[in-house]
Amino acid sequence: SVMAQVQAQGLPQGTLRAPGEKKDDDEYYSPFTNLNKSTVSQETRSFNDAQLNVRKCHLLLTKILYILNQGDTFSASESTDVFFNTTKLFLSKNTTLRRMVYLVLKEMHPSSSEVIIVMSSLTKDMTCNNDLYRANSIRVLCRVMDTTFLGQIERYLKQAIVDKNPYVASSALISGSTLMAKNAEVVKRWVNEVQEVVNSKAQMVQFHGLALLYQIKQHDRLAVSKVVNNLTRSSLRPPLAQCLLIRYASKVLEEDPSGSDRNLYDFLESCLRHRSDMVMYEAARAICDLPNVTPKELSPAITVLQLLLVSPRPVLRFAAVRALNKVAMTHPVPVATCNADLEALITDTNRSIATLSITTLLKTGNENSVERFLKQISHFMSEIADEFKVVVVEAIKVLCLKFPQKHRILMNFLSTNLREEGGFEFKRAIVDAVCILINEIPGAKEAGLSHLCEFIEDCEFNLLNTQILNLLGREGPHTGDPAKFIRFIYNRIILENPSVRASAVSALAKFGAQVPSLRPAVITLLKRSLYDIEDETRDRATFFLNVLETEHPKTHELILGSGVPISKVQYALKEYKQDPSPTRPFDLSFIPDTTPDEVEAPRIVAGVGLPRTADKKAEGHGIYSDLLSSVPQLAKLGPLMKSSKPVELTESETEYVVNCVKHTFRNHIVFQFNCANTLSDQVLENVTVKMDLSDMEGFIEESVVAAPSLPFEGSGVSFVCLKREESMFPVGSISNTLKFTVKDVDPQTGEPDEEGYEDEYLLEEIEVVPSDFMKRSFVPDFRRVWEGLHDAHELVEAYGLRAKTLQNAASTLIDVLEAQPCEGTDEIPSNAKSHTLLLHGLFLGTMPVAIQAKLNQEQVGVTLKISIRSEDENVIHFIASAIA
Repeated sequence: SVMAQVQAQGLPQGTLRAPGEKKDDDEYYSPFTNLNKSTVSQETRSFNDAQLNVRKCHLLLTKILYILNQGDTFSASESTDVFFNTTKLFLSKNTTLRRMVYLVLKEMHPSSSEVIIVMSSLTKDMTCNNDLYRANSIRVLCRVMDTTFLGQIERYLKQAIVDKNPYVASSALISGSTLMAKNAEVVKRWVNEVQEVVNSKAQMVQFHGLALLYQIKQHDRLAVSKVVNNLTRSSLRPPLAQCLLIRYASKVLEEDPSGSDRNLYDFLESCLRHRSDMVMYEAARAICDLPNVTPKELSPAITVLQLLLVSPRPVLRFAAVRALNKVAMTHPVPVATCNADLEALITDTNRSIATLSITTLLKTGNENSVERFLKQISHFMSEIADEFKVVVVEAIKVLCLKFPQKHRILMNFLSTNLREEGGFEFKRAIVDAVCILINEIPGAKEAGLSHLCEFIEDCEFNLLNTQILNLLGREGPHTGDPAKFIRFIYNRIILENPSVRASAVSALAKFGAQVPSLRPAVITLLKRSLYDIEDETRDRATFFLNVLETEHPKTHELILGSGVPISKVQYALKEYKQDPSPTRPFDLSFIPDTTPDEVEAPRIVAGVGLPRTADKKAEGHGIYSDLLSSVPQLAKLGPLMKSSKPVELTESETEYVVNCVKHTFRNHIVFQFNCANTLSDQVLENVTVKMDLSDMEGFIEESVVAAPSLPFEGSGVSFVCLKREESMFPVGSISNTLKFTVKDVDPQTGEPDEEGYEDEYLLEEIEVVPSDFMKRSFVPDFRRVWEGLHDAHELVEAYGLRAKTLQNAASTLIDVLEAQPCEGTDEIPSNAKSHTLLLHGLFLGTMPVAIQAKLNQEQVGVTLKISIRSEDENVIHFIASAIA
């Protein structure tokens, strides 16, 4: 055949070099290039010739398969012609040609009307004495026929399953797997025959029989468990079937979180001693993937994988190191025993194996081994492709976050690779890693920015230049010596293309806005960009120059992007236009700090009861800080420490909808009551909330701010300011009553009555909890903070929690204590039995509080042993009371 000729010439399959042409290592010529479907369809008419040319028929069928496998399709008429012409080849007795016919029929996917034509030929082959024809015809029939015809051949299929010829039996079993998607009910009736061949001596028959048996019973957990347990006690299993049984056993164990079926784990462990490497690996991988697996249970699997690491076969070394790499994410300590063998694989000729070994070592290594690993990796990086380098960079980033005190060494390693040759993806991975380290580790900011400045001197990627310049503009002004970055930024204005020049101008302006000592120099440099050939660069330079030369506090906000909200600009412009004779041109000084809409507070949507601006900013300082400072009675309370999320005090369907936001200051708590009136025939005036403090010793009502008026579908805000007595932290429930003056509305005129009457409405209680006095605070090195408080007061307590999992317990603890998780300890592996949660917060916004919470998974819940350190003994007892 043509394909045989191609292979005989030593070319890749499907390629052919023209006769007499010189061999070119980089170029191959396919005999099927530029095939025309219509031509091929017409050529199939030769299948009807009285004297068949078998070689020509082979070539035509190969062309049809090539077209179909390239994703191309024949039109309806072409498909019909090809199909009917192909069926004529059933008259040929050539065995090889018949096999090609089977392949084409399977790939053609004929319609149900066309299948009828070929059914008789395929059924005849299925019942003949030629096992080759029988096996292939069964597979083709089950692939192309409609399920309505299944009843006609079901008897033959059941007989084929228990046939003595392994090829026929395997074909029938594979066909059963195909039919499961079309008519599962019919296949389920073959269960007796399938169970019989599961014990067959033929390896492939046993393998395919086990696969089909599982498909039949997969939705019945009890039946699957019974089948798996029965099969684990038998010994006649080839390696393929054994691997399949291991996978099914691991699935049963995964669906049984209690782990009560110990026999299946014992079976997996026994497979570790199988003579087949494939079975040993499959069993080890299954044990490593089990949920809630313990280090003791992992030990034999890790030992097997360690043995495979020194196998002479690359595929086994790759499989072993990949499995170890995965398990190292959750159980680094057991994997650390393989570090010696993993280090030997760093020089493996297979770069995939070497890369995985390095990333595994980075996950399992301790702080003292970081430098040694980096020395080994530095020689290796130049020998691998960029895709593997990206994986190593990601592992270095994780290692740096794990050991932040080693950030200098790891940052130097990243910067060295940043200057080496590499593609865009590799360089971007390093830049992204450095940016994350700068944000997460304050001590790495200066070095990280310096490395990035050196990189952009020779960087050829505009996107990375722009990203780094934006980072410099954001972080550079806050460093110890911001002037050293000006040169690098200005070089980009001189040397780079328009998009980078524009970004450099913006970065330079941010230095001028935030560092007064550099402002004159920045203005001088920006003036040189006024004559840039690019409009965007000129416009930015002109804008920033005007802003920097105008000495007004709000100008810096325009440059820094913290910005003046458009709503405030719009409000100021409207007010300016209403002035018939303005005394001076409009400028930034006309923009107010707050608008009437902000003072009125976020509008409450009737029937919902949540602020319309209920986003993260509204829940934190955001608009609340401006709102509180605009109220005279509250403006002198000092900086706002934190604001809570809105808490509903009424049902959403009631006539008055109220929710409350708690604002914590150092010595005060302000309760902001957002109120809405949903009654169309009433106007509420002088709306206040009376808080019953009889049971809250330690709070004194200092001031009450009323909402002036609440018309229909209108909203307003009332404040109650409570002063906290010195060294007291009151907690508990406070009863609330909404008090107001009601004025009825005339339905004719829509005007309220002049006289009103006093009324009140009972609200839900408000809880003041210990977390109201805590503020989350991130620290890059928790251990240093913890050791720094060794002379402070420490409290150790033990509790039993009702949480079902460690993750649920950790999440609840974080919310109750309102403390910031450190070093990624808030993410807990699903199979962990114990975990230490590291938390840090500031009590009343200033006093550091460090917390170590050790969680252990028990059968009935989670146990907690918590250690709290702080400078004030009363504070640690107060925080512990939040858990109790």
